[in-house]
Amino acid sequence: MSQPELLKLVAQRLEAAGIDYMITGSVVSSLQGEPRATHDIDVVVAVGRPAAAAAAALKTAFPEPDFYLDEAAVRDAIAARGMFNLIDVREGDKVDFWLLTDDPFDRSRFERRYVEPFEDAQFPVSRPEDTILMKLRWAQKLGGSEKQFVDGLRVYEVQHGRLDEAYLDRWAATLGVTDALRHIRTEAHPIE
Repeated sequence: MSQPELLKLVAQRLEAAGIDYMITGSVVSSLQGEPRATHDIDVVVAVGRPAAAAAAALKTAFPEPDFYLDEAAVRDAIAARGMFNLIDVREGDKVDFWLLTDDPFDRSRFERRYVEPFEDAQFPVSRPEDTILMKLRWAQKLGGSEKQFVDGLRVYEVQHGRLDEAYLDRWAATLGVTDALRHIRTEAHPIE
């Protein structure tokens, strides 16, 4: 199964299980900026039911032998508001599920999601501003990751003129990535 097919399948099964979600990470920065290969799919999920019930629903949605999903790891991730993985055993592709937290930025970007067409389907994705900010946040967490910074830069260049710059400034200050955002603005060659 190709990565776009896996993405469609994951979306269908999350919707069938009644789990709100948002696609984010490099899949979305490739849609909003410069396409590049990625080894995983990042999905933010909002789980409102007890951990055991949600974990069981996810295990049912992604059964063996086609998928590997550790039900105990799902329960732990839900309790800690962390993350867990799903592996497509046939192809080896990975989906990283990130639990929606109570962090104000996490809530803001989830509430701002919108539907983006991709490969004959439509998915809720993070807005370009939030994609940029998360890429800068990850670049900082990973000790200055050039790949994360460049992803954010390319989204900024492609989306330039349509971005809410005040939103970017406000959250960059809150997240401690103001210098990185300033660097993006200095380096950017907007695509008009």
